[in-house]
Amino acid sequence: MLKSIFTWWNGATLGALFTLWRRAVFVGQDDLGNKYYQAKDDSDSYDKGRKRRWVIYQGYAEASKVPPDWHGWLHHTFEEPPTREPLKRQAWEKDHQPNLTGTVNAWRPKGSISRGGERQKATGDYEAWRPE
Repeated sequence: MLKSIFTWWNGATLGALFTLWRRAVFVGQDDLGNKYYQAKDDSDSYDKGRKRRWVIYQGYAEASKVPPDWHGWLHHTFEEPPTREPLKRQAWEKDHQPNLTGTVNAWRPKGSISRGGERQKATGDYEAWRPE
């Protein structure tokens, strides 16, 4: 309960939930569990004529957890949400992944310290810089 009062990075605060309950309608939810809302009118909008849109993250608030189709809707690139008009998926597209930096699933190239620090020897055309 205290988390929802004082922290915004673990989900919505009580103030945000109250605002959404009062001024917004639920639009949809993505595969990661994030919930999306749109204002009932444009009275609190930054641009008159455009309704304000919100995302309430499932778990830790990290912007890279928003899939591309929902990102486009949040930023008014698409008028209809992906629940009504999904983006056409190309055969070459990969599934959306949030930013994995700092997690155990982060990419670690050969030679990185977190992968043992061993790398191949430099080729003969490499000359290390030495201060004089």
